Amino acid sequence: MSRFLGEIRQLGYVVPDIEAAMDYWSRTLGVGPWFYNPRVPIENYRYRGEAHAPHNSVALANSGFVQVELIQTRNDVPSMYRDFLQAGRTGLQHVAYWTEDYDADLERLQGQGFKPVMSGEVGVRGRFVYFDTEYHPGTVIELSEVAGPKGRMFDLIRDAARGWDGRDPVRAFPDLSRL
Repeated sequence: MSRFLGEIRQLGYVVPDIEAAMDYWSRTLGVGPWFYNPRVPIENYRYRGEAHAPHNSVALANSGFVQVELIQTRNDVPSMYRDFLQAGRTGLQHVAYWTEDYDADLERLQGQGFKPVMSGEVGVRGRFVYFDTEYHPGTVIELSEVAGPKGRMFDLIRDAARGWDGRDPVRAFPDLSRL
């Protein structure tokens, strides 16, 4: 538990081959099932103040209370993920804290000196922001809004992991417009 931000709810790994990573995590570590989206629909994406159109593949699964996110970049759009890879790194890139009061938490964090670097939206009330906080690999902080369909999807993913028997290890992302 962070006394500043609450519980870490997600560990985000940037990987060169998301299919191989899902296979490793499910077969070797027993984590799953994975909910996979080959092209995450990110709207209003900004990196260092400039708009871009990223193509990222994402897979999500839970290990207990913590969600694991696997991310593979599919184009060369500027992002913190690309920076991480260009620095010769793979693996844990960020930790995420979830909020239902995004505006207040964002204002509070910026008041404490946190500087947004990357942001966007995944579904209605599914905003996210990554801060310039990487002091060593894996310490980037993400604030992720879970007040809308994205939060309901995260609940579905956590529920699917409870008692998962290893079958059907990779599943499609639910349609956020229907949650």
